Amino acid sequence: MDALSTLLEQLKKSGQVEGAFRGFLHVLIGRTITRVKDKTVISKGIAWREMAGWLKKLRWDPEAVRELGLDPDDLPPRDRQRYWYGAILHAKVDSPAAAAAGDKFAAVLRGLGFEVGPAPGS
Repeated sequence: MDALSTLLEQLKKSGQVEGAFRGFLHVLIGRTITRVKDKTVISKGIAWREMAGWLKKLRWDPEAVRELGLDPDDLPPRDRQRYWYGAILHAKVDSPAAAAAGDKFAAVLRGLGFEVGPAPGS
């Protein structure tokens, strides 16, 4: 998980998730991510709860949920784990729209030296 932590921190610092939050969630939750250079598997997809935990741990900007059409004030303010879990639920990461957004975000990761597997069920 150290490689996943490094990737998430890199994405947070670079701002490359801005405008692509739904695609980011779709890719991290449902696709395999591999480093091209040495073929190291970074992730084979993670559970919603684990993704919510990572967003909490990294202190992801709560305003990111606005990209999903959510108002941050409508989510649990004191429990960030529940906050992010609720945001992931509303993102509908298993929808065709999320898969399309995931394809776009996969292109961003390819530019950073990662290979992203296909969407589940495709």
